[in-house]
Amino acid sequence: MNVHLLSLPHSRKVSPAAALIPAPAMPDALDSAGLLKGQREILIRHGDRVYRLRHTSNDKLILTK
Repeated sequence: MNVHLLSLPHSRKVSPAAALIPAPAMPDALDSAGLLKGQREILIRHGDRVYRLRHTSNDKLILTK
């Protein structure tokens, strides 16, 4: 579990355990091969916009509107 220390004003005494706050959970990572499914590019709809995710010949991913 990741934790961050909370900085409190010096006038208030707090036990060290009370100053630990859990960090928000990170979302699971998606595999690009699973998204692309053998294709070089896919379209992704986000709200009312469509984005293009492209796998380049240099093995990079480019996301454009």
